[in-house]
Amino acid sequence: MKRTVEPKVLYFGTPVVLISSLNPDGTTNLAPMSSAWWLGYTAMLGMGTSAQTVKNLVERPEIVLNLIDPDMVAALDRIALLTGSREMSDAKRARGYRYEPDKFAAAGLTREPSELSDLHSVVESPINLEGRIEAINEIGGPDSHLCSLEMKVERVRVREDLLMSNDRYIDPLRWDPLIMKFTEYFAGGSPAYASSLARGWQMPPMPIAVGSGD
Repeated sequence: MKRTVEPKVLYFGTPVVLISSLNPDGTTNLAPMSSAWWLGYTAMLGMGTSAQTVKNLVERPEIVLNLIDPDMVAALDRIALLTGSREMSDAKRARGYRYEPDKFAAAGLTREPSELSDLHSVVESPINLEGRIEAINEIGGPDSHLCSLEMKVERVRVREDLLMSNDRYIDPLRWDPLIMKFTEYFAGGSPAYASSLARGWQMPPMPIAVGSGD
């Protein structure tokens, strides 16, 4: 039997990525997000229009997607409730967000120059996708404050141990993306870390314990 319900969120399970975008002062903003999918060499991203990342990409379309594996989950969670914008909505503030201009330092991640732009990529990320935003579209109506971003992937850098003998293929057995399901982190189908984002969204606690990362 099925029931008709209205879930608070519809995060059925998507990869977590860190987005590098260029701030007005030339520094790199680093933002975690989990609404991303790929078709060919196009990446489709979903974000709130008030995010500093979206503001940056409207003016400066260069972008790097830093893909995340489970070993990076603690670093990712350290910046889950940080924003690169001094201005934030009451809803964000109520969930515990705070302003932080240097998210690399806050996360404990290492910068490295990107090959196609002035952006910094994440050294610890096993896969970096560099490119440009080709289009930004409103989704869900003007009151949703949501948008989709179409990214053209122009360069793919992959850690060597993830490559098969032919460099055109990434080994699906070795690549284990960190997945977010309903604001909780999962790796290999199991809970991976206690999520600050889930607490901010006031989600029910997980019925089983997850690692603290300590």
